[in-house]
Amino acid sequence: MTGASRGIGRAIATAFAAQGDRVAIHHRGSAAEAATRLVELPGQGHTVVQADLADPEGVRRMVDAAAGELGAIDVVVNNAGVFLHHPIVESSYEEWQAAWRRTLDVNLMGAANVSWCALKHMPAGGRIVNVSSRGAFRGEPDSPAYGASKAGLNALGQSLAIALAPHGIAVATVAPGFVETDMTNEHLKAPRGDAIRAQSPFGRVALPEEIAAAVVFLASPAAEWASGAVLDLNGASYLR
Repeated sequence: MTGASRGIGRAIATAFAAQGDRVAIHHRGSAAEAATRLVELPGQGHTVVQADLADPEGVRRMVDAAAGELGAIDVVVNNAGVFLHHPIVESSYEEWQAAWRRTLDVNLMGAANVSWCALKHMPAGGRIVNVSSRGAFRGEPDSPAYGASKAGLNALGQSLAIALAPHGIAVATVAPGFVETDMTNEHLKAPRGDAIRAQSPFGRVALPEEIAAAVVFLASPAAEWASGAVLDLNGASYLR
């Protein structure tokens, strides 16, 4: 799974390993963190793979390496992503273009390329689960490329769900709202944190383990009929 060295990805990797699955932990440039996660995972037979998802050939090598270590790829979780600050009224044209290029290359093209490469190693009964965002629906005014990339990821998942069903492969997507991770801790500090938690009638944000539980279900044999679905995981903070 991509982006598995910390945050939501770490929780998802742990959840799969806890049920006896072997996991390939992908990272871009956090080798030390990935190595630590590898040691922490329950079970055996896990591996670490590296790639910048904006590099198509790097993606191919990474997926082939994962398949070589695991023997096959039964489940792909497209979790890795970048979130860059680039409000249109404050960004230079050069900054604007760079943010869009990087975000789409990683969040959308990266996931598309991982899926294409993994399909070569995926048997019938395989699963692809994409990690999208509430921002795909409500918008991201300070990071519009992020919202657009996640909306594209939703459409990618639905297109692949139709294309791959005849091959016995199901594709689904989760769309979390705010999740308590290392990356979001600064935002969750008061006073802004109180406003973020108040977005949900539960008065809190999600735990990474809650997202992981949904991903594990969507990757299970019982979830084939959820193929094509986009599951909101935002604590009723945004309804559509």
